[in-house]
Amino acid sequence: MNEPKVPGQLQYTDSHEWVRWESDGSATVGITDFAQESLGDLVFVELPPVGRDVQAGQPCAVVESVKAASDVYAPISGSVVAVNEALGDHPESINADAYASWLFRLRPAAGAPHQRLIDASAYAGQLERDS
Repeated sequence: MNEPKVPGQLQYTDSHEWVRWESDGSATVGITDFAQESLGDLVFVELPPVGRDVQAGQPCAVVESVKAASDVYAPISGSVVAVNEALGDHPESINADAYASWLFRLRPAAGAPHQRLIDASAYAGQLERDS
């Protein structure tokens, strides 16, 4: 396995999702390079419907590879405001660049805690400990 990329400008969860905060206050969510490499070639992505309310730590999407299906967990509580519909026809784009291939965007719930989120340094340290 190659050394996984961990961009410094993102936040992460211990379940291998990444979060990019947008200027409008929404949170764009995807799976990490480590996650896509662990899963192998992705063949299907099931995204949450726009408008769905999700709770931090709860499964809200699924990525499926030739090896296995894996839940994607909401990094924060909020409402789904957009999904990356291009992944329906091209789930393999996540394998090509996990950080360019976002899954969904959330509008955080008022006062939603962000304690599940860690910075790039902490996430890279977790990957080192787990390997």
